[in-house]
Amino acid sequence: MSEQPPAVKAWHAVAESGDLGQLGALLADDVVFRSPAVFAPQEGKALTTMYLRGALAVLGPTLRYVEEWYGPSSAVLEFEAELDGLYVQGVDMLRWGDDDRLTSFTVMVRPLRGLNKLIELMQAQLARQ
Repeated sequence: MSEQPPAVKAWHAVAESGDLGQLGALLADDVVFRSPAVFAPQEGKALTTMYLRGALAVLGPTLRYVEEWYGPSSAVLEFEAELDGLYVQGVDMLRWGDDDRLTSFTVMVRPLRGLNKLIELMQAQLARQ
């Protein structure tokens, strides 16, 4: 699949604009968010929105997607960012249903120092929400 799927286009629109109001139409009600820092999956639109809001606040200023791979109902988006001078590399793994709404959003991050910094900043951001 060479053309960017609608769900991926919609996610990029949210990430680039910072307009979290678009998440309501993008996320399925039973979406599951998997964090690189939290063992248990976070289930539902409200929790997923909370985590994505925090992640965009923390990563957003330097977040850049550098590569993408697509399947019929999934995608892997490779990203880079800088957190307090630390380089962070990661992937967002997206899955969607027939209605192009995200059903699963999984994030993986490396290196360990970058992940630890992300955890620190996300904890502070989530505490403010």
